[in-house]
Amino acid sequence: MKILLPILLFIGFNITTAQVGGEKIYNFLNITTSAYQAALGGEALTINDDVNQPLWNPATISKFMDNQVSVSYVNYLTDVNMGSATFAHLINRRFGTLHGGIQYINYGDFIGADEDGVETGNFSARDLALSIGYAYNIPWSDFYIGTNVKFLSSKIENYTSQGAALDFGIYYFSEFRPYSFTAVIRNIGYQISPFDEKREDIAFDIAVGASYKLEDVPLKWYLTISNLQQWNLAVANPSNNQTDLEGNTTTEDISFFTNAMRHVVIGGEFFPDKKFNIRFGYNFRRAAELKLTETRTFAGISAGFGLKMGRLKLDYAFTKYHPADNTSTFTLHIDLTRNGF
Repeated sequence: MKILLPILLFIGFNITTAQVGGEKIYNFLNITTSAYQAALGGEALTINDDVNQPLWNPATISKFMDNQVSVSYVNYLTDVNMGSATFAHLINRRFGTLHGGIQYINYGDFIGADEDGVETGNFSARDLALSIGYAYNIPWSDFYIGTNVKFLSSKIENYTSQGAALDFGIYYFSEFRPYSFTAVIRNIGYQISPFDEKREDIAFDIAVGASYKLEDVPLKWYLTISNLQQWNLAVANPSNNQTDLEGNTTTEDISFFTNAMRHVVIGGEFFPDKKFNIRFGYNFRRAAELKLTETRTFAGISAGFGLKMGRLKLDYAFTKYHPADNTSTFTLHIDLTRNGF
């Protein structure tokens, strides 16, 4: 089992990253389980009518989420299953609204083996996060500040790890303005109990976002600039090396623009105020890291829709990763404040 543990840690915690992966733990926190958000590129931060959004930006918690319930399921890569459940409740007008959420990821079953390759039986691996959030409207302003407190748990066979993390966000929103913007610091945390003797850093992230709803066209744009805590996201791809006639090899040159674009995610939503919405997005980093040298993969593209029916709302998103695998995300919202269907 000793020889298998590093392999499992790689599978469990690097499945969400490419090229700059392997440096953090609890990376599942940076995968959205909201179909709304996934359709917009996976990192939209200024969605204000989705009870899942506070998992990424606690400053969006508001009284309009009162008694909203949501459950999500993600058919992720390589048969990995993810999901979440969220709920918000207005305590009273003086105190405000509390938000609670559960996120999980099940990596499936594995075949264990010892140092000699002798099978020792099957085992499973999973990650779990419990969160509670609160936001406060700064008096006489359209600014909101919010925070999440998270308890984190991870298990691989009989190895376990626990941790804790905080999110902080500030959000500007006015129903009389076509634009909104935000800044978020996510996953400031500590691994309380490590798998082994060495503690690992949690998947920390700093991001800013904005959205703008056009006046004469039923379209709302979203922009996110993420991973501001780490400028160099790009690593030279050996497949892009060039060799001249004399056998000299030149490695890929990572330009300023190439690095800058890997921080950018854009998305758009048609008919944002209607009962049926069409959404699309493009994640530049995902597209760059999962492209193939001589084949067009369309990696980084996402699309989806939202359909509202009475007290129910269904969101769906399709995310393109690679010719070998893609993901589908389903989210069901229930408005408990409404009577009947």
